[in-house]
Amino acid sequence: MSMNKKIIIAGGGTGGHIFPAVAVAKALQRIDPAIDILFVGAAGKMEMEKVPEAGFNIKGLDIAGFNRSKLWKNWSLPFKLIRSFIQVSRIFKDFNPAAVFGVGGYSSFPVLKYAQKKGIPTFIHESNSFAGKSNIMLGKNATMVMVATDGMDKFFPKNNIVVTGNPVRAEISNPVVRKEEALEFFGMKEGKRTILVIGGSMGARSINQSIANGLDRLVEAELQVIWQTGKASEDLLNEKLKTNKSVCITSFISKMHYAYMAADLVVSRSGAIALAEICAMGKPSILVPYPFAAEDHQTVNASNMANHRASIAIKDANAAGSLVDEVLTLVKDDEKLKQFGAAAKSLYYNDADMNIANLILDSIKITHD
Repeated sequence: MSMNKKIIIAGGGTGGHIFPAVAVAKALQRIDPAIDILFVGAAGKMEMEKVPEAGFNIKGLDIAGFNRSKLWKNWSLPFKLIRSFIQVSRIFKDFNPAAVFGVGGYSSFPVLKYAQKKGIPTFIHESNSFAGKSNIMLGKNATMVMVATDGMDKFFPKNNIVVTGNPVRAEISNPVVRKEEALEFFGMKEGKRTILVIGGSMGARSINQSIANGLDRLVEAELQVIWQTGKASEDLLNEKLKTNKSVCITSFISKMHYAYMAADLVVSRSGAIALAEICAMGKPSILVPYPFAAEDHQTVNASNMANHRASIAIKDANAAGSLVDEVLTLVKDDEKLKQFGAAAKSLYYNDADMNIANLILDSIKITHD
């Protein structure tokens, strides 16, 4: 086959954008190992570290997102956007992609916009129940828009939408680790209920503060806690918390499939990919949406899970007063844990990464044996 097999994947900023993008990249290369993939993200952001760790090359753009809380800081955005388009034009000239796949985040906008102007096929994945502004603007001229849930025609042209679900890392969608092995990895004991607290890759202050204040109650209830605080909340931790044998505290968990497998209950924000992972593993959860997410999409995500009786949703402002109480109540209710876990599993779209990869390749006529 003498075709251009080069694909750019654009976007990032958070693990919720990066890890699905990596999952799709790996799926593309499973289908055809000759496909050459280049990531493009924002210089200085998380993707510049995580993408190379996954084995892919990445180029960084000098670009920033819109600052909603400090509007005066946005004065330089037009200049950064112009600079980013110049950088993108050089990247395209050197790499010459056959297609571009965008996963959202402000760094995806100049990449896909440039590709659309050049007539290069563009594919968008929207992971949330409420579409982001960049994706809405780009979706008008995209070759195809892949979405996590139905009902997204209020954001995108109806005839361009394909419901794929959210891509999840292979080790989470198809875990091979046993629960006993996972518990041992975190120094936890078998036979005790285990709570996984995900403070987010950047830290979730209300969740972390609530758990820190109520940790003694959780331990007294004979519970074990695996707690990813995120780097932003490390100041909450004292030596008493760190040395408790029923608690494993870390700023970042690299083996998340071990953490999910060990858990009987998950406490988390409600970013789309976190929820996809929770559903893939069939875990009951308590969700505390981040209230300042764009268009408040995390509240929409959490409400969707709660409406399907897969989770309990708690407002961020109420976490301090009720989060630990809800954990203590739910973790003792075997029937509800089982029900929530089954409901979560039913919401999971299997093989989203391979479905997305095949849709891209079929659309640009890169066929495979």
